[in-house]
Amino acid sequence: MIGPLLRVAASSVAARSLRTAAQDATTSALLSLGAAVAMGVGSIFLSFSAYTFLESHLDPAGASAIVGLFWLLAGGGYFAVTRRRRT
Repeated sequence: MIGPLLRVAASSVAARSLRTAAQDATTSALLSLGAAVAMGVGSIFLSFSAYTFLESHLDPAGASAIVGLFWLLAGGGYFAVTRRRRT
């Protein structure tokens, strides 16, 4: 008589913990997606504002080269750090 009641209680506790874990995973994934979108939009606006500022002091080709060099160094640094961590 007590065995089936304990099984029902245990299954409800297990289902609650699974729901909580699923909600935590969903929240974490959505926060990561939001952060990635914010970083992408921020980098686009940062690039445009830097280009506009540099263009007012230099010619358009020089401003574009400086902004491109910045992103080249940022990307190269990222790949250097991740490669060192993987090996």
